[in-house]
Amino acid sequence: QVQLVESGGGLVQAGGSLRLSCVASGRTFSRYAMGWFRQVPGKEREFVAAISWNSGTTYYADSVKGRFAISRDNAKNAGYLQMNSLKPEDTAVYYCAQSKVYTATRSFDEHDYWGQGTQVTVSS
Repeated sequence: QVQLVESGGGLVQAGGSLRLSCVASGRTFSRYAMGWFRQVPGKEREFVAAISWNSGTTYYADSVKGRFAISRDNAKNAGYLQMNSLKPEDTAVYYCAQSKVYTATRSFDEHDYWGQGTQVTVSS
């Protein structure tokens, strides 16, 4: 059974930065794409960023382009989301997900393992 655990969330002022980490317990993490999604109560889970299995391709939601950077370290079974210039509208629970495909994908349905989420709160 694959388990993903996010960490690094917290409270930060607008304009500040946070770095989220995702550590996978399974053996297959390094062979698949992974992504970050976020969710606010009452809204659907929103795509944030995705990265291919070998870091060759990345995708970003328009709302975070130029501010967020996704990366991964397969030797550590880990993925990361560097978040800079944070805005109050970035406030959400952020989820790490392992994809069932190899290339980066924005699709919710192409991710089959999910972490428990980590809260990010950006104050104004």
